Amino acid sequence: MTGAWPTPQITRSAGPVPAAIWIVALWLSILFGGTAVAQAPPTPNTPAENSTAEQEPIAPVPPPPPADPRKLAIGERLFFDSRLSGAGNLSCNSCHDIHGNGARPDGHVSRPFDTLTVFNAALSFRLNWEGNFRTLSAHIESSLENPVNMNTNADDVVGRLNADPAVVTRFQAAYGRAPDRENFLDALTTFEKSLVTPGARFDRWLGGDASALSAAELEGYGLFKSLGCIACHQGVNVGGNLFERQGVFHPLVKGTPQIVRVPSLRNVATTAPYFHDGSAATLHDAVRRMAAAQLDRTLTDEQVARLVDFLQTLTGNFRGSPVTGAQP
Repeated sequence: MTGAWPTPQITRSAGPVPAAIWIVALWLSILFGGTAVAQAPPTPNTPAENSTAEQEPIAPVPPPPPADPRKLAIGERLFFDSRLSGAGNLSCNSCHDIHGNGARPDGHVSRPFDTLTVFNAALSFRLNWEGNFRTLSAHIESSLENPVNMNTNADDVVGRLNADPAVVTRFQAAYGRAPDRENFLDALTTFEKSLVTPGARFDRWLGGDASALSAAELEGYGLFKSLGCIACHQGVNVGGNLFERQGVFHPLVKGTPQIVRVPSLRNVATTAPYFHDGSAATLHDAVRRMAAAQLDRTLTDEQVARLVDFLQTLTGNFRGSPVTGAQP
């Protein structure tokens, strides 16, 4: 492989939340070690005067945080750099394709875990399905060291980067020194923090745009709250801030882990298949199975359709364009 970096090709409320639902959320957080706000996310945009954001349990996705453009550029180049893998055949983007939904349905070779999207990952209180990483940098190092994925380590990657004079020059301009473990991880995490997807239609509705959602979508949001989905899926990431047991009332998935970090529902319409084992091929199937397993509810076809209508409004924008499904 050549030393040069490749150029990336980036082309109103349906009613208050029942008190019982918040009791369920508190019970789940106590039982499984989660906390409703375990790590404060970036502060969203100040809502407009006529916004409904402050009245709802879901907050809008904020814009990317301020960052040094030189560090951001290095991080993006690293994200696409196959020198981050031991064999030189994989980059971060190989499994977390930011041209599409931030993941690939077949991108994670370490089964049984389906690949989680990298979009809005920085807004979750912990990372991975098992929630076993608290910081982006710790997660990056684990991914590098995974023998069936990148199969390397940060020190070896830094050594390869230091062998490239152009890379050294960029790091010296941004950090005042050549690549080392600290600034290598900082550059990657700086870029990953920028991978947020604001501007979903639901967020526009939260901001006061009453025309952003249809009557069917609003009905779906009302069901989302009244049925109890909101107990685990709330906050800026519509999830990502609690642990849950899979299969509270009925079996949901086979095998382990049974306790997982609640996944974010941001861009969920674009991230099939669903669940950590990828066993739900469609959003309709996932909704129906979740209702039975987690809420002891048997939903009608109409209820499933309305819930899916709502979930489709959570698709945001990356660099001005709507997030799309995984690319082939």
